[in-house]
Amino acid sequence: QVRLAESGGGSVQAGGSLRLSCAASGNNFSRYAMGWFRQAPGKERELVAAISRSGETTYAEAMKGRCTISRDNGKKTVDLQMNSLKPEDTAVYYCAAAWVIMSVFPVRPTEYDYWGQGTQVTVSS
Repeated sequence: QVRLAESGGGSVQAGGSLRLSCAASGNNFSRYAMGWFRQAPGKERELVAAISRSGETTYAEAMKGRCTISRDNGKKTVDLQMNSLKPEDTAVYYCAAAWVIMSVFPVRPTEYDYWGQGTQVTVSS
């Protein structure tokens, strides 16, 4: 079992940056694919970025070029650096872990096994 705790959310102006961090507790962190999702009011939860066990990454089209996901298996953390933020990036951001056999990165929320409580990101114009 994995427990996830996000930090680093907050309020920024458009064009600003935020770095979100997710700390995991439990065993076998390195065997999980990790993802960052977001959910805005009235909208479905959507993938922002995901990283496989071996470090391959994928990004949502809306975030390509504006964010970077990274992981540190020794520290059991996964970070999301977001730049050039826009008001439409406003949402609750969630960290998630998916138990995978191969080095893949699931992209659908239903493919993830564990979730954090979320951290609010608000971008003002």
